Amino acid sequence: MTVHVANETVSPFHQGEQQVQQRLGVRDKMERFGRQVIRNYMPEQHRDFYAQLPFIFVAHADHEGWPWASVLFNQAGFIRAIDDKHLQLNAMPVAGDSLNDALTIGDRWGLLGIELSTRRRNRLAAHINKVSNEGIELSIDQAFGNCPQYIQQRELYLVDPALMPDEELIQLTAFDQQALELIGTSDTFFVASYVANGSGAVSEGADVSHRGGKPGFIRIDDDKTLTVPDYTGNFHFNTLGNFVENPRAGLLFIDFSKGHILTLTGKVEILWNSPDTAFFAGAERLWTFTLDHGRWLKNGLPLRWDLQDYSPNTRLTGSWSEAAAAKQSERLKNTWQPYQVVDIVQESSLISSFYLQAPEDQKPSFEAGQFLTLKAHIEGKAHIRTYTVSSAPKDDFLRISIKQELAQTDQPAGVFSNFMHEQIKRGDMLQVKPPTGAFKFAIPPERSVLLISAGVGITPMIAMARHALQEGFRTRSMPNILMLCCVRNNEQRAFYTELKAIAEQSSGHIRVVWILSQPEEHLSPGADYDYKGRLSKHLLQGVLVDNDCDAYLCGPNDFMQSQYNSLRELGVENKHIFAEAFGPAALLRDEGIVTTVPVEEEALIHFTESRLEQAWSKGDGTLLEFAEAHGLTPEYGCRSGQCGLCKVTLSKGQVGYQQEVTVDLAADEILLCCAMPAAGTTEPVQLDIQL
Repeated sequence: MTVHVANETVSPFHQGEQQVQQRLGVRDKMERFGRQVIRNYMPEQHRDFYAQLPFIFVAHADHEGWPWASVLFNQAGFIRAIDDKHLQLNAMPVAGDSLNDALTIGDRWGLLGIELSTRRRNRLAAHINKVSNEGIELSIDQAFGNCPQYIQQRELYLVDPALMPDEELIQLTAFDQQALELIGTSDTFFVASYVANGSGAVSEGADVSHRGGKPGFIRIDDDKTLTVPDYTGNFHFNTLGNFVENPRAGLLFIDFSKGHILTLTGKVEILWNSPDTAFFAGAERLWTFTLDHGRWLKNGLPLRWDLQDYSPNTRLTGSWSEAAAAKQSERLKNTWQPYQVVDIVQESSLISSFYLQAPEDQKPSFEAGQFLTLKAHIEGKAHIRTYTVSSAPKDDFLRISIKQELAQTDQPAGVFSNFMHEQIKRGDMLQVKPPTGAFKFAIPPERSVLLISAGVGITPMIAMARHALQEGFRTRSMPNILMLCCVRNNEQRAFYTELKAIAEQSSGHIRVVWILSQPEEHLSPGADYDYKGRLSKHLLQGVLVDNDCDAYLCGPNDFMQSQYNSLRELGVENKHIFAEAFGPAALLRDEGIVTTVPVEEEALIHFTESRLEQAWSKGDGTLLEFAEAHGLTPEYGCRSGQCGLCKVTLSKGQVGYQQEVTVDLAADEILLCCAMPAAGTTEPVQLDIQL
């Protein structure tokens, strides 16, 4: 295939775009890619696309250098490709539009053709070649396509111009009430930017880009200032690159139901490291717009649009109200909060999912694999348990999935799990601490992922699979994941239909293998499940495509230890194996991660909150066991150094750990569940425990 560029020795990107690409680690990739997709001519499909549009967005800069975004419109067909390098626009700007002052030969324009009903769009950079009574002729400098991300689907219909009210022009130097209402409820706007450093390169000039999100994705800071999230896009960074060179922008908002146009120009600032970014779902960074001046063009468009549906990408993003709720959840992450049970779904004969609603002013943020903590009074006694979140961070629901622990010959029934299954109903309230935990899923940029679960250990894996699918869709880079799900039989199998849908939606990038140890006779191997028996090293070797992978384990401790040993023997690096450990036993690794610290034979323990001072000896076990033996009830979760729920302040003395601790601790913090007074301690171990 022949690659057409204006000059193969010249980059299609200017210095500002290159600087942003370099900053974000995609410079070399985008240079190679850009030379293939950014052309100095319009492909045939682009020419055909423009010809069917009844409107097109235009960016330019006025005589004072302020960028503006405008819209030209007429009957479909008003845009005509003279040839692959020239475009005729049979339309003129509406009265009051600053575009009327940018009709000089050689003026640089940026154009965006967009069809909201099909969510297609293409971009052009051009300069004016001729202006006549027939319209405007443009010469093409650059042409390239754009993906449909964040474009809301809308159906267009025309209004008889004779029935429209008279046009009205209103100048602005601050947002009026109508502007505030339109901006605050918008899910779409268009941003113009402009660069001209005198080089004359085709990468200079004006650009206009679409921006979309949930209503409320634009934060109104005051009557002149807006804050906008920047999502993952095509990595060209045309808009941000222009901002780097020239920190000015033009914004265009359309009242889709009334045909009003709000066009603004002002200064911008890119917020590369704002702490607010972490709380806004989907945001990679933020930028602010400060109004200099603008205008309303009331009744300027004889076009109307009806909203049909939001973009799937938009659904994975947030709003500023949600960001504020997430920030509030972060502030209250160590306090108990009332969550309502809004739904209960039976996933298998033993596992039920509980859908929880946080308080209205909160939206807990978390990472796939983490857990939340529940507290309930059962038969007059407070009980605390931790349960893995089985929903993904970007889901619009919060879900935990709990196995009912029935009584066995060698163990009693699970108090908390039976309470949840037998007594909790829709509408009930639970005391909850927001999600936390060190078992967190990170999608590796180059390696594949292996998720191995047994029984209810599938709960973090379903969260990881959901998250991987959403992130792959959002970033257009689907990770390769193999899930090995081990369960006794079909009756006890959870999330079968959900995982099947995930696998299909991933186009084969996420594969699910079901291993049933005692499948029902009516099930067909190869159709209803993949393997019969248990997950052995031989079977693992047969399905493991690449040992250079990240492996996540969750299930009974013996199961995880066995799979860990097999993975190590098959060449998977110790540092790439992650396991969720609940209960007294943690995964025993083979590379010396667990360090035994000598402990004292005897020590004095002082609990400052309860004003209790007691003598400890080595046989008393961990400080958590010691506290419980003396009638104290500190909070705990995993009892294995993994969750951090038993974190307390150490005021005096020293402690050591007998096993791996994966929780981040400050210099004065310890974990009660696995800490003991360290050898050489010469003063009482003083602990501040909030009971």
